[in-house]
Amino acid sequence: MKIDLEKERFELLKMYGRLLRKARPFLNDPDDIKQIKAAFLFASDAHQDMRRKSGEPFIYHPVAVATIATEEIGLGTTSIIAALLHDVVEDTDYTLEDIEERFGPKVALIVNGLTKISGAAQKGGSLQAENFRKMLLTIAEDVRVVLIKIADRLHNMRTLKSMPKDKQLKVKAETEYIYAPLAHRLGLYNIKSELEDLSLKYSDHVLYDEISKKLKDSEEAREHFTNEFKTPLIETLDKQGYKYTIKSRTKSITSIANKMKKQQVPFEEVFDLFAVRIIFDCPREVEKSTCWHVYSIVTDFYTPNVSRLRDWISMPKANGYESLHTTVMGHNGHWVEVQVRSLRMDEIAEKGYAAHWKYKEQGGDVNKEKGIEHWLNEVRSLMENDKVNAVEFLDDFRTSLFNKEVFVFTPNGDLKVFPQGSTVLDFAFDIHTEVGAKCLGAKINGKLVPLSYQLNNGDQIEILTANQSKANEGWLKIVRTSRARAKIKSHLKEDRKRVASIGREIIDRKFKQLKIKYDDRIAQQLRDFFNLSSETDLYYQVGEGIIEHKEIKKFRDHLDHNNQVKKKKIVPDSAKEFKNKIKNIRQDDDELVIGEDMDNVHYSIANCCNPIQGDDIFGFITINNGIKIHRTNCPNSIAMMANYGYRIIKARWASEKEAQYISKISIEGTDRIGLVNDVTRIITSRLKVNIRSISIDTQDGIFRGTIEIAVKHLNEFEKVITEIGNIEGIIRVKRHDN
Repeated sequence: MKIDLEKERFELLKMYGRLLRKARPFLNDPDDIKQIKAAFLFASDAHQDMRRKSGEPFIYHPVAVATIATEEIGLGTTSIIAALLHDVVEDTDYTLEDIEERFGPKVALIVNGLTKISGAAQKGGSLQAENFRKMLLTIAEDVRVVLIKIADRLHNMRTLKSMPKDKQLKVKAETEYIYAPLAHRLGLYNIKSELEDLSLKYSDHVLYDEISKKLKDSEEAREHFTNEFKTPLIETLDKQGYKYTIKSRTKSITSIANKMKKQQVPFEEVFDLFAVRIIFDCPREVEKSTCWHVYSIVTDFYTPNVSRLRDWISMPKANGYESLHTTVMGHNGHWVEVQVRSLRMDEIAEKGYAAHWKYKEQGGDVNKEKGIEHWLNEVRSLMENDKVNAVEFLDDFRTSLFNKEVFVFTPNGDLKVFPQGSTVLDFAFDIHTEVGAKCLGAKINGKLVPLSYQLNNGDQIEILTANQSKANEGWLKIVRTSRARAKIKSHLKEDRKRVASIGREIIDRKFKQLKIKYDDRIAQQLRDFFNLSSETDLYYQVGEGIIEHKEIKKFRDHLDHNNQVKKKKIVPDSAKEFKNKIKNIRQDDDELVIGEDMDNVHYSIANCCNPIQGDDIFGFITINNGIKIHRTNCPNSIAMMANYGYRIIKARWASEKEAQYISKISIEGTDRIGLVNDVTRIITSRLKVNIRSISIDTQDGIFRGTIEIAVKHLNEFEKVITEIGNIEGIIRVKRHDN
């Protein structure tokens, strides 16, 4: 295809001009535009002649990321410059020193956080997890790194269509696994929703397209209903002299899909598809009273569901979000969510962290900042434990992203905010590491409670300690916060080191008594004998008395009969041959074709999602079990793809290969005589499908069951679903994932 360089240059200048227009409200110094221009020219030169998979000039990407950073997140000059330069060190010959010399240490720090680690991961680790960890470590120093990375990910998701299928799956998995939850935690709700919707588009395009079409088809009816709903509110607000706007928004596609799945209903039965937002302009000191007054106007016209009232103006969310939410009954019998907030609150809701700090610097209420400060402190505590494996670190970090909050008090009446589900132990470790390590229990509102007691709103907590109390592995199952988990792990590691040191002394003494020289070779044989992976594990078990003197004597006897103990290992040539096969599969955009004979590549169907011919699939290379074939929308594969994307390979079904695939169906309905017979008759007699097993449980007139069948293709499976759904008494029928 012929490239029109002049047209591309014109497009780039248009993009740059738009960037400057969107950035102008955030520029404080006349010199800012000069610096942005210098960064733009530097990046243009660095990425000259580089192109994206779509064929467009690479420089389009950093300019787009910089525009998202300022327009949709509200970041200023330093962030715009860093966004323009974010791929320079990773993809060109320029170094961080070059960036620092030209644009200063702050920009260099951010660019460093955005630059991926090169080389291999640590043993048993994941390079992707290491890269996530490197990026997230910068939260303690400069949260702008993460905000720019979210902007980078948003643009990559918007342009994902041009990437090959296996790359699409990897990127969407990372997005679901870390970037969407992180955007939500930082208050970037619009970006979070778009990231989730785009992820759904590539994991389950059929469901995505179905909901998109139905939203488009019902748009006119929703608009008519919204206009009718707003009319009396507009008349009253105008009469009372408010400066305001009323917006209506449709729930995100992912939110609707989740409701359909959770409530087990079709699209037509999801009633709260949209929300009405009333945004008013007033001085900050009267925001709260104005919110409640506007709320009273809404409830004068519409009956509220009192159980759905959410007051986030008295107690803002941990990410700084403030708003008053209620759900009211519309004139047509449909529930409508109404959100009431000030202009300042709305900017924080739209721009998240960046807007939050803008208002804080203007003299915001310090008490309202405690939630996000508490979360950042929890994250910083997690960062302090640098000995944790990168994948383990990432799991701990993700735990901090999904939580609702509870509000509790110290004996002195100080307010503390914790994730919902937090326990007495979380509270104790939040006070101090030593208080947590010696925690025996607590008094909640004057009553004794155990360590595992889950905190409730309004609890007043007094921690009880004892010197003989000691942290143990079981505590990790009790705590909810990553901060407490990190402190317990650190405490256990220190204790483990102390016990291992004692164990090493015991080993040295025992081997002297046995007249055996204890060297590296013997240490390895001893670990193999007890099937332990490290010397620390060995010494710890000896120090704890798990491995006793008589076991060590058995090892001496073992040495007398064998010169060396070896574990069974894969023959190196076989392992090399397997790797070469995988390498060949990946070359030239080739695919693993399921159903064809492949002599030396072992693959099998994943039990977690049981794909059948016709499903969109991918291959995941396991360590010991060959290649596992998963559905692209398999829920259990997201974490694997996010952490080990380099193990993903494209896969498709052989078009003419006939085979039997096992899949399960969940059914639910009203119990009646002959219902199970009707189900089995339709499957076996009418559809000629083999039933492998059937399990039915009946309670209070409702039955639930699981049927395992063998089918040849997705079309055949879907026909079974449709036919069962038409049986009298069947309420719900769906594919069952393990």
